[in-house]
Amino acid sequence: MLLLNRFCLNVNLCIVIYLVDFIICVNNNGPWVKMSHGQVWPKPMEQRNTNEYYLIEPKNFRLQVLQNNCDDLQNAIKRYKKMLFIKGNNAIKNTISSISDENNNSVKKLDSLKIYLENYCEKYPSLDMNETYTINITHSIGVLTAVSIWGIYRGLETFSQLVYLTEDGTFQVRGTFIKDYPKYSHRGYMLDTSRHFLDVKTILTSLDAMAYSKLNVFHWHIVDDPSFPFESTSFPKLSEKGAYDKYSVYTKADVKHIIEYARLRGIRVIPEFDTPDHTGSWGPGGQPGLLTQCSESDPTILGPIDPTLKENYDFLKTLFTEVKGLFPDEYLHLGGDEVRHDCWDNNTRIVKFMEDHNMSSILDLENYYFQNVFEITNTLNFKSIVWDELFNNKVQLDQNSIVQVWQGDYINRTLNVLESGHYALLSSCWYLNYVQYGTDWLEYYNCDPKNFFIKPEYNHLFLGGEACMWGEFVDDSNVLQFSWPGASAVGEVLWSHTTNETEAAPRLEEHICRLKRRGIPAKPSNGPSFCYY
Repeated sequence: MLLLNRFCLNVNLCIVIYLVDFIICVNNNGPWVKMSHGQVWPKPMEQRNTNEYYLIEPKNFRLQVLQNNCDDLQNAIKRYKKMLFIKGNNAIKNTISSISDENNNSVKKLDSLKIYLENYCEKYPSLDMNETYTINITHSIGVLTAVSIWGIYRGLETFSQLVYLTEDGTFQVRGTFIKDYPKYSHRGYMLDTSRHFLDVKTILTSLDAMAYSKLNVFHWHIVDDPSFPFESTSFPKLSEKGAYDKYSVYTKADVKHIIEYARLRGIRVIPEFDTPDHTGSWGPGGQPGLLTQCSESDPTILGPIDPTLKENYDFLKTLFTEVKGLFPDEYLHLGGDEVRHDCWDNNTRIVKFMEDHNMSSILDLENYYFQNVFEITNTLNFKSIVWDELFNNKVQLDQNSIVQVWQGDYINRTLNVLESGHYALLSSCWYLNYVQYGTDWLEYYNCDPKNFFIKPEYNHLFLGGEACMWGEFVDDSNVLQFSWPGASAVGEVLWSHTTNETEAAPRLEEHICRLKRRGIPAKPSNGPSFCYY
């Protein structure tokens, strides 16, 4: 009986529906899962509600900074004032007037949220940014307090979710106390802009959606085999010949705009320039000899970057120097996945190089390549993120390198990374591009690293993870629908200290409606439903 009633609310008649091995119970009419009202996504670390409710008049409500104001904070306030009250101004005015007359002006109202920022505004978000905040709404007074501006951003998002439009057209917020901070510091969303070029507007909308779910790292898989849409000043032919066309290119101005848009939402932007393989688009505009000739009989068959040529490392140093001047984050994702070792093996000059340098296996050559690349990134004060092949292939990694696990058997792979003393990120179970029919958010939601039994001495090495959207079959027409609310489910897993799928389902329904109201075309995730505003 417990199983059958997992998602039944006000049950009159229950029907068992099988969707992707998940059983839900629904009424014979109406939504399968009824949305909550004024509930927060992701779930706060601590929340204590009162039985008091406060009406809010949009035209009279203020977000009031009382300590350490700055332009960035004012920017956020303007943004959230627009999001707080999207509908219902006339209805709330009429309703408040009528209720006040009936109760001798005894209606409780909340006129402002007082904001206390304890430290001065920081410029850029980072891995160790403090996102802690508290909200206290009681006795008609609302207070938001945080140590950093990043905590203020997260608190403003939470407050905006606490405010909801009632069925009679009034905006309302419940009395509550919230103390909140994330479970993991790295909560990412990866977007692939090589396989299909994505418009800047689509990327900006994705950043908005990230902020609404408290995701804080935009992993920009900007180039790959199909196309090179990054405009390089040092090597302009990379995009001139490697992009799909002259319109499918991110200019310097585009990149700066995306980084700034993300910064104002407390989101880091980490670019990925995946090497030595996944570099097919680099060849046409790169320097001669950049890519390995895989076949002596057919010089048109090219593979990974040739690791034997000094000129190729000079090329990478110049390119990464340019990247460093544009992207402020301390991390650069170097990729390192799916290297076609057989191409190197088939090149007689490379084989001779290995013999001359006493390399007994192709993995020694891969290690040689990355030691040269790490020397470049260290000189540029970049820390590196790499896919887990490098760890599995026993490439010598810098102690500050982060290993991102994406392959199968991900629990053991993650534990092996941690036990070696390296930092780890998880992505294996959060590939959003594996689209399936039904309640797919549960698959993401139930992959929770807290169930990996990580030994306490390694907890500090597990930084979090990323939801990944690879671009083979998504473009501007569908990437947002395929990403959300799946990435939101990952966001709750990485933020919230306790998770429960049954309790989460109504909140997710509300969050989906919230995303839609804010311009994010999130797809249905719990069967038939309806957003009443």
